[in-house]
Amino acid sequence: MTDTYSYRKDSAFFDEDVSLPVGNQSRLDHVFVGTFVQSVAFSEMVVEKRVVGVCTDGKIAFTGHEDELPELMQTHGLVEADIVRLGENEFIMPGLIDTHHHAPQYAFAGTGYDLTLLDWLNTYTFPVESKYSCEKFAKETYKKAVKRTLDSGTTTNTYFATIHLEASKILVETIGEIGQRAFVGKVNMDRNSPDYYREETGDSLGDTEEFIQHVINGPYSERITPVITPRFVPSCSSELMHGLGELAAKYDIPIQSHLCENKPEIEWVKTLHPESVAYAHVYDDHRLLTDRSIMAHCVHLSDEEIDLFRKNNAGVSHCPNSNFSLTSGCLNVRRLLESDIKVGLGTDVSGGYSSSMLDSMRQAIICSTAVHFQDESRVPLSYQEVFYLATLGGATVLGMDDTLGTFEVGKQFDALRVNPDVEGSPFDLYEGDTVSDIVQKFLYLGDDRNITHVFVSGKTVKSI
Repeated sequence: MTDTYSYRKDSAFFDEDVSLPVGNQSRLDHVFVGTFVQSVAFSEMVVEKRVVGVCTDGKIAFTGHEDELPELMQTHGLVEADIVRLGENEFIMPGLIDTHHHAPQYAFAGTGYDLTLLDWLNTYTFPVESKYSCEKFAKETYKKAVKRTLDSGTTTNTYFATIHLEASKILVETIGEIGQRAFVGKVNMDRNSPDYYREETGDSLGDTEEFIQHVINGPYSERITPVITPRFVPSCSSELMHGLGELAAKYDIPIQSHLCENKPEIEWVKTLHPESVAYAHVYDDHRLLTDRSIMAHCVHLSDEEIDLFRKNNAGVSHCPNSNFSLTSGCLNVRRLLESDIKVGLGTDVSGGYSSSMLDSMRQAIICSTAVHFQDESRVPLSYQEVFYLATLGGATVLGMDDTLGTFEVGKQFDALRVNPDVEGSPFDLYEGDTVSDIVQKFLYLGDDRNITHVFVSGKTVKSI
């Protein structure tokens, strides 16, 4: 790289060396020297030459400026062979965080975009998801689906499974074996669904509790969190939603669902629940809109619903690819952020056709530009801002901003090593390209070929 570039040189993250107290450190596993990229706040991206040490427990042990390497080596008893030096144009960035993804729908991703949401569900989604009653099909498809997201740089994913208990357990085991961090929910549906893909209310609640216990008592509980997952209000009876709200409170776990994705859906909910003020209030009335809720889409929230989100500190997963592909609409992200609502990005496979969060970042910029065309007072999102949404913003939505999203001491080292010079790279570099140029080129043009290493809790889960 031809220069050292920082958007925020006075960042508290970079002011001085910091490290875990010696008694709190495990043995060092990795020590990286080179360019690190991270968002420390919305619109505040920092790009700087750093030294970062990682313990065997996956936590960041120390950080420092590159020119302080000799002192850090002496302090931590390191020799040159312990150091991993990044190439001239390489950089390390936080792992990408997908806040909304349907793992079973990977099987038909890239097809079926001739319909809008409700017809799309009945024509394409429910028939495919019903196939996961076959455990062999579930194993084969989930392995491909999870690996695709991990190879594309998603270190933490938020998955919907299906209504099938055993297949949902298979998804958890697959994620655990591959090494990703994840939030996983068994889907709940007991009304307004095809006969071949619908649960009895009691069975749905019983299977959900068994699934929760399977995850929290399982071997991957440090990386995988169970999530309460009512598909959406139209497919869940009031009795089921009340029961799910009780389970969420009993086990203190997150909740995920869909909300205000398209206008016909919103009108349908009004007829189903005239007693509630609006769509979001239906969830709130059933204890399903909390500070641990992740609601996908939210394209058409009313002012009253935004107030409720702010009051409850609920989070939004912005899924621009899906919103375009199913012609649902363009979410005004700045309107939510200005209302102090947490926002992250989601791929929403297969409503969205790409498993890559890089695509979600690009689509978010395009979506914000479309919003700007309708209201020039709304400035389009910058690449720095969508980078935040895909990293620290997503971590905040998931309630993990104290653990993920930046390279702070004590946080988990979930990270991507990016090489713009890899053979077959989809973009080219030229003399005079700055660090910021290289980062932008990767964000706009790069793909999984440039992501040579993926780390989750310090462990290498992809290496090319």
